[in-house]
Amino acid sequence: MSNKKNLTLFGFFALTATMVMTVYEYPSFASSGFSLVFYLIVGGFFWFLPVALCAAEMATVKGWDTGGVYAWSGNLLGEKWGFANIFFQWFQGTVGFVTMIYFILSALSYVFNFEPLNSNPMVRFLGVVLIFWIVTLSQFKGTKISAKISRYGFIIGILIPALVLFGLTIAYFLTGGKSLLTFDFKTFIPDFSKVNTLVVFVSFILAYAGIEASASHANEMKNVKRDYPIAVIGLVILAILLNTMGGLSIGSVVPADKLGLSTGVLQGFKGLLAHFGTNFEWIVRVIAILISMGVLAETTAWIVGPSWGMQVAGKTGLLPKSLSKTNKDGVPTQFLILQGVIVTIWAAILTFGGNGNSNLSFFAGMSLTVIIYALAYIIFFVAYLVLVTKHDSIERAFRISKSKIVQYFFGISGLVFSIIVFFISFIPPSQLHSSTAQREYFMILIVSFILVVFVPFIIYQIMRKKNPLPKGAKMPTLEEDETHGN
Repeated sequence: MSNKKNLTLFGFFALTATMVMTVYEYPSFASSGFSLVFYLIVGGFFWFLPVALCAAEMATVKGWDTGGVYAWSGNLLGEKWGFANIFFQWFQGTVGFVTMIYFILSALSYVFNFEPLNSNPMVRFLGVVLIFWIVTLSQFKGTKISAKISRYGFIIGILIPALVLFGLTIAYFLTGGKSLLTFDFKTFIPDFSKVNTLVVFVSFILAYAGIEASASHANEMKNVKRDYPIAVIGLVILAILLNTMGGLSIGSVVPADKLGLSTGVLQGFKGLLAHFGTNFEWIVRVIAILISMGVLAETTAWIVGPSWGMQVAGKTGLLPKSLSKTNKDGVPTQFLILQGVIVTIWAAILTFGGNGNSNLSFFAGMSLTVIIYALAYIIFFVAYLVLVTKHDSIERAFRISKSKIVQYFFGISGLVFSIIVFFISFIPPSQLHSSTAQREYFMILIVSFILVVFVPFIIYQIMRKKNPLPKGAKMPTLEEDETHGN
């Protein structure tokens, strides 16, 4: 990690925004009606903000700015937990890739009027596998090109469609358009008596997840103590506003019983444009292509990105040497092939396990991603609370507050919400009406969770027995970094 203090407030803001802003999740928000605003506010200030602030404290400890959660949790809870943390953070992406490509297939299905891409399980599965492996193999020559794709993809596939959507929505209401949603206090507060409606909250957490990955860049900010909190608070507010506008735009014109989670964005554009005439079908197709490019760029960015933390752990002997080796372009090709195999397996489980039900597959994939990610965040927040409780004198460039009460508030808030999200993710969502679909959803999650939860601990025990931690690769101890005069 560079020690140069050359990252401006706007530079950090833009870098982080590209990691957490999406358009394709708007339909998930819209499915909650006006209560989406409640979910976004609660999730933003009581989970998203704690993740960002707690990550910054741990990332700015001297020597902990590489390796991400592996270094943070490893130093505070022990290397085994650090490895479990980075494993779950990486592994959730192998599920998330499937849901991202589901959206691409749905968009292409609409553009080319080829329904099997969205409804036929075998075609859907082959589509996911083909797209993912093409993108994976394209990374073998290095990530310089993919970095440009990600940058332009954000502008073309996320920013432009979002601005067009908001512009159309404003014009829709100014010209007499009526909303299908009811805007009042009763619809603002979710019905907590119906537990299965809460499972939709997982989509809001998933929309915010990943901000901790940018925390390591806090050390590069010119004035981290002043600029970091401004950047993350601004990002929370912007994310709440944009996601609110996006969700309400789609929910206002698409009936809840006809809303497709992987096709809802296009349904929203189609509904808004229908208000102005009937000859705008080509615009919807163009938007579908643009959003597909944005999601493809996001997929490209995450193909290699999450694997780097695992590579840090791998270099200390926690992965076979073949998985830690890189090619002449610095890409861990063997590891990416393994990742591709895992994604292919998940695509089969989610697609065929969903029995052809695209909403079930999308919901199951999204919930499974959150379940695995929630495990990573639970370890993450426990590590932060240990830092505050036992090692608060460790020097770091950024602190949430000098008050331990404030530090505990953010740490406990994030931990509690992570635990809540973990458990409610197993509850079948109300959008799955049949008992058969609900049973399949639950079985997919339970079986998948059991298969995943023990994996990092088994890998750790096997690899550490085979490769004891080398002296040169020893993780920095708390005593080495601790400054009692702080």
